[in-house]
Amino acid sequence: MSNLKSTSLLIAIFIMPFCAVSNNNTIVNYSIEEVANGTIYVILQKSNRYTFDSARYTIFIPANTPELQSVFVHQHGCTMEGRGSATAYDVQYQAFAKKWKLAVVGADLYSAKGNCHDWRNAESGSGESLIKSLQEIGTQSGHPELATLPWLLWGHSGGGYWALSMLRMYPERILGIFGYSPAFEPGAYPKAALKVPVMMRHAGPVGDACCWQTSIKEFHKLRSAGGYTSIAYTPYQNHNFSYVRYIAIPFFEAVMKQRLSVIAGPSYTAMRNMDSTKAWLGDTVSYNIYKAAAYPGKKLSAAWLPDSITATKWREYVITGTVIDRTPPPAPYDAQIRRRHNVTIELTWKADADIESGISHFNIYKDNQLIGRFPNAGAYQQFDTNGDDAYPLQLPELRTDVTLLWNDTAKISVSTVNHFGLESARTMIP
Repeated sequence: MSNLKSTSLLIAIFIMPFCAVSNNNTIVNYSIEEVANGTIYVILQKSNRYTFDSARYTIFIPANTPELQSVFVHQHGCTMEGRGSATAYDVQYQAFAKKWKLAVVGADLYSAKGNCHDWRNAESGSGESLIKSLQEIGTQSGHPELATLPWLLWGHSGGGYWALSMLRMYPERILGIFGYSPAFEPGAYPKAALKVPVMMRHAGPVGDACCWQTSIKEFHKLRSAGGYTSIAYTPYQNHNFSYVRYIAIPFFEAVMKQRLSVIAGPSYTAMRNMDSTKAWLGDTVSYNIYKAAAYPGKKLSAAWLPDSITATKWREYVITGTVIDRTPPPAPYDAQIRRRHNVTIELTWKADADIESGISHFNIYKDNQLIGRFPNAGAYQQFDTNGDDAYPLQLPELRTDVTLLWNDTAKISVSTVNHFGLESARTMIP
């Protein structure tokens, strides 16, 4: 393939500054950015009521979604401030959001002292700042339901502690929690927290003892009380290395299938309880899985899993450290060509990422012959295994030039390839 172009995926940027001072001196600034699959809002809060200095939330709302169903919050760990915004630009999480009608929140919590102890507790103001930001963006975006929608909370390290502290403070508002190497111990939980599905992943036992011990202690604390809690141990990885989204996303999907209300209308009070008849249990030593009613051992020591599919993926994850994607990605759509001159056409298309494993690249075909790859080398977008952050953020526009003589009747097509090498059906250019 000749003359591949690399330009920004960003269609347009609209900066709309807004500033308001409330009675408690909270200052809010925000901006709006239109991207290929939706809209990204960035909001900044500062308040003398908070023990930290500021909170910035980067929020993706998928296009063509009249009413949202939930909010997915991706909270970074200690010393990782400034990287949270990557989640809103992550095409895999954007596809997740499109399917489930979610707002995706990448949080950045800052302390001048560089200390996550200033924000890790929801009581520090980090819970309040999230709620206020969702209310404000709900007003500005035309999605007032953001103020009351239930939350999916994902937290890494100190962010995992934050998610558990939110469970202590706001259990009635949480659909489910995934803790990636959660650090520290948040204390006692109210009875309502036992209804919230929680999965914690930890590595170890070498290094970061406070973090892997937290997972074990909090698992036993919640599970022994009858909580819907599971634990996933990946011994050959470490605190900052895990393909964690490959188990977190299916866990969240299983939870939403059971908990999201079937009644129209944005209200977190309409969340349903988990269906105990669908639950499975996993032996944390042998990794064998069973329907909950058939578990042969002590049930309150086993990992609780919402259904058989999640149980199968949990077993694969704790044994291998990942979950293999076995289904191809969705095919590109809205593919078009424009003749540039006698020997070259311009090819454009759109694509949704594979929810299971994102987008590695695209293949370009002339009839049945592979003639090019987009981008030329590397991945269209990938994520690091430390903070689960997508990169690059500014993606190449889905546009390239292909050599095709004016009288050549060959058919041009394009396909999507995910990160496990599976290829979608080809989309023919009309």
